[in-house]
Amino acid sequence: MPNLEEGISLDGNMLVHGGKPAISENTLEFLLPDSLTSSLCVNIDKGLEVWVVAGMLVQYLETLTDSVVVREGSKPIGMIGGKEIINGVFDDPSHSFFYKNKVEDIMDTNLIQVTKHHTLNELLSIWKETRRAFAIIPNELYDYSAISAKKILEVGTRCKTDMTISDIPKKKTITFKKDDTVKDIINSMFENKTRKLLLEDSYLYINDRIIIETIAEELKFLTDTYDFLDIPANTFKLEEAKVVSENLTIPEVSKILFEMAHPYVIYQDQVVSPWDICTTLSSENLIDYERC
Repeated sequence: MPNLEEGISLDGNMLVHGGKPAISENTLEFLLPDSLTSSLCVNIDKGLEVWVVAGMLVQYLETLTDSVVVREGSKPIGMIGGKEIINGVFDDPSHSFFYKNKVEDIMDTNLIQVTKHHTLNELLSIWKETRRAFAIIPNELYDYSAISAKKILEVGTRCKTDMTISDIPKKKTITFKKDDTVKDIINSMFENKTRKLLLEDSYLYINDRIIIETIAEELKFLTDTYDFLDIPANTFKLEEAKVVSENLTIPEVSKILFEMAHPYVIYQDQVVSPWDICTTLSSENLIDYERC
């Protein structure tokens, strides 16, 4: 389990603007003094079958956390998110994947642990490297809490800045078609390193949570499904992104995303996710902050 206290080397360059450190150079404790350890760390015991954790992800994915922590006794040993389930079902699109594999067989063992003394920049540097916005942090109960991109949205809401959505570097919007198959969709997710695809000419999207939810609730973990990867996209009940008409500031759009169960915002031809706010918070131009 990588632990920043154990010497993971990071960039560590101090971002300073006009003699004042950038927001990202402040510690997590300073930025989130009242809520740093308030987010639920969802756990599952080693030895349980994959279908159990898949059902948990349907409930928690994006809403509270992006991963379930696998424990051996009281020790965290790995994590499972949508990526692990989608990878597994792509390789073995059958009932057996969910019932013959244990959670430790598919978990990611690269579980990041941070402390309140680490800076936001240190945390974001690791997330950029691992391409996974999730970490655990010791809490006051001698246990662990979770930190995900959604938690960092709280930092975004407290920034004092006139930066707006249009100041966020625009990324290519990855789309899919109604007649695309599950195989097409998952391949596109892998190739474009994204969890969300927007249905072309619409504001509807599909993501890993929706796929897992359909598998769990509609297809009963593929019990009687033998052609899952060939199922068309119109089988899924898609979610609708929130469309905003104004070029909102970073604090304003952060607040909207934070209050959404499944955060995804569209302004004109630009999509904004919690991860986009995270990367924006790395800016050396963000220096003013309202600390509660």
